[in-house]
Amino acid sequence: MTAAAYLLFLAASLGCMVLLDQRLRLFFWQDARRAAVVLAAGLVFFLAWDLAGIGLGIFFRGHNKTIGVELAPELPLEEPVFLLFLCYLVMNLFQLFRRHLGSRLLHREKAEELS
Repeated sequence: MTAAAYLLFLAASLGCMVLLDQRLRLFFWQDARRAAVVLAAGLVFFLAWDLAGIGLGIFFRGHNKTIGVELAPELPLEEPVFLLFLCYLVMNLFQLFRRHLGSRLLHREKAEELS
């Protein structure tokens, strides 16, 4: 797979996360300001993690093909796009699980009240 295709798939996947979020009102469509802060915090944390790993010589690009745009030495453009997707995916999943578990607990409490 070429680097441009990888970046395109990441962008398409990110678009799907936005559509899922909108359809189910999970993250940004629930509270946009809070979602932006949480997403930015996750992105900053993981970028700092990557930069620390690069600085310590743990992470390096190696022979991986990228589109050639580096935001910093050994940090290709694709990395923050992937991290953005990862953070968004985790927050959507978190909200889905929270909603599902919350409804199960509510049903359990109602069932206990009736018995």
